[in-house]
Amino acid sequence: DKGDFVDIIDFAESSILNISEKKSGGSFQSLGDLINLNIDKLEEQQGKDGGLSGISSGYARLNSITSGLQKSDLIILAARPSMGKTAFALNIARNVALEEQKPVAVFSLEMSNEQLSMRLLTSEARIDSNRLRTGFINQEDWQNATDAAGVLNDLPIFIDDTPNITAMEIRAKARKLYQKHNEIGLIIVDYLQLMKPPFRTDRRDLEIAEISRSLKALAKELDVPIMALSQLNRMLEQRSDKRPMLSDLRESGALEQDADIVAFIYRDEIYNKEPDNPKKGTAEIIVAKNRNGATGTAFMHFLGQYTRFEELAPDSYQEFE
Repeated sequence: DKGDFVDIIDFAESSILNISEKKSGGSFQSLGDLINLNIDKLEEQQGKDGGLSGISSGYARLNSITSGLQKSDLIILAARPSMGKTAFALNIARNVALEEQKPVAVFSLEMSNEQLSMRLLTSEARIDSNRLRTGFINQEDWQNATDAAGVLNDLPIFIDDTPNITAMEIRAKARKLYQKHNEIGLIIVDYLQLMKPPFRTDRRDLEIAEISRSLKALAKELDVPIMALSQLNRMLEQRSDKRPMLSDLRESGALEQDADIVAFIYRDEIYNKEPDNPKKGTAEIIVAKNRNGATGTAFMHFLGQYTRFEELAPDSYQEFE
């Protein structure tokens, strides 16, 4: 049975990785050692632009709320369909790999690795995704695509499109990547509800809760931020204000409990399609929960034809605050 085999391999790898910990006398650490670690982190933070304590998302407004993507955090990024969950996650993956030069692992359960790489290419090259897919591109597009490919080719982004993957399989693959590169800057799972639960039950909320707990455990084990994309309950669309709330997280309250950060994507133009809508092309990244920091909203441009999120200019930002 494939599942039993993966469990055995995972147990063996976990045992090997824990040898040094066992030799040092177990999992206890003295307060003095922990204080020194915190001092080291403060010194490292002092040397960073903007004083971020975590890894930069590439978006200054979002960083100002979260202070970056924190190691060992489980970050839930949730939205209704067509809001741009995958696009935003890929934009962050690109930023972490390019600006921080850290490996990023992307587990795509919905789209193929070729589809994701095409998304990254259109975003980087700023080519209309429809034109690129159909081949109707001009000489300028070709040049932009070639230049973008040159940038993306060297990025340490690794995509796994195994469908119906389990948390145990993600752990095994992430560990191997970690061992190869000695670090992982970010793990992205797209999306959580498509993962195979460790056991089947007629209670979907229990299945999602177990998946959520497993991802949080992995984030702590590898000391890596994990961004898990999630669906939202469609009932929110019956409200007049359709901005998501924590209660809209689909199928399990465990997502809210386990997550260190819960962020929602909201684009008003999805629901209000008037041509003169002042929020057309604008996305709200709503940080609704932040266990160790502030909450708030980062407003961005959404360039749908490029599947790209960009910072708003400071003067434009004033309109939405």
